[in-house]
Amino acid sequence: MQAGVQIKTERCNFHALEEVKLRATSLIVVTPVGLLAVPPYHGDMDMPTNALTWSQITASAFTVGTVLAEIGFILAYLFAVRRLRARGGQWARNRVICALLASLGLVVAINSVIGVYDMSLFWVHMIQHLLLVMVVAPLLAFAAPVALFRASLKSEGQARFDALAKHPAARLLGHPVFAFLSYAIVIPVFHLTSLFNSCLSSMSVHRAEQAIFLVTGYLFWRQVAGIEPTKALSPPIRFAFTLLAIPVDTFTGLALVMTKQEPFSAYASMPRHWGPSLIDDIHLGGAIMWVGGDLLMLFVLIPVAIAWLRYEDRKTKEIDAQLDAEREALKGN
Repeated sequence: MQAGVQIKTERCNFHALEEVKLRATSLIVVTPVGLLAVPPYHGDMDMPTNALTWSQITASAFTVGTVLAEIGFILAYLFAVRRLRARGGQWARNRVICALLASLGLVVAINSVIGVYDMSLFWVHMIQHLLLVMVVAPLLAFAAPVALFRASLKSEGQARFDALAKHPAARLLGHPVFAFLSYAIVIPVFHLTSLFNSCLSSMSVHRAEQAIFLVTGYLFWRQVAGIEPTKALSPPIRFAFTLLAIPVDTFTGLALVMTKQEPFSAYASMPRHWGPSLIDDIHLGGAIMWVGGDLLMLFVLIPVAIAWLRYEDRKTKEIDAQLDAEREALKGN
């Protein structure tokens, strides 16, 4: 009787431990979004009073929530890698490096001097968006946290995960057309409409905006990375997928550069008596979006183009080998 109770207790403890591990590993997926959704504890819309100069370069915007989330994400990621390798699985070291760099990129974008002045200066705000969409998001895509989460599960957990991945909502989120349209819509809507005024008026809305940019960028770049999608795009399609996204940044940036009046009324009510004029600030931010966004996209196109060339070379060799085999077969007959 006592032996039976002991066995039952051990089983309960085992399942409880597995549940703790599963919840800890799930932080890999939800922490980046949670990081941006946490409003700062020091009050809503806390604006800097000093001009942005080199003396302010070390200014920071650390909060308890963001620090805990950043640390929680990378610890959960490393825990999942350790758990996978303990069971004999393998996880590429370069993906771990991408996860570490993504965490560092979040710190720079959210907690550094960029996070201090992102609401006061539009051009700083634009740099933050480029960091989130063009740097942190692709690093997250190449870190493949969703694939790691699945790999770290046991066979039963993987079966449940695969069943969930077949849900229409999950299939929609992972579809390349949805990823591209989300990128093509989110970028101009947040920068060229009055929605940006809401971001300037509420820190909670601003945090939600950052989360949307990070998630949109992640969904877009995971198609380019080709690690997590159920059916990866071929290299030529990935090249076209990335190339077609360049006009989105170009259009948005040029629209801001060419504007003749301040498009965001919320800036006029902000107590800023230093730095560029409101319209010059918008023009500078538009130039950063236009030139910076296009350059980053073109930079990514280089490895994608190399992968395409290698893909075509492999296909050519396969076709040549097949033709040689057919010729040999004809000679034998």
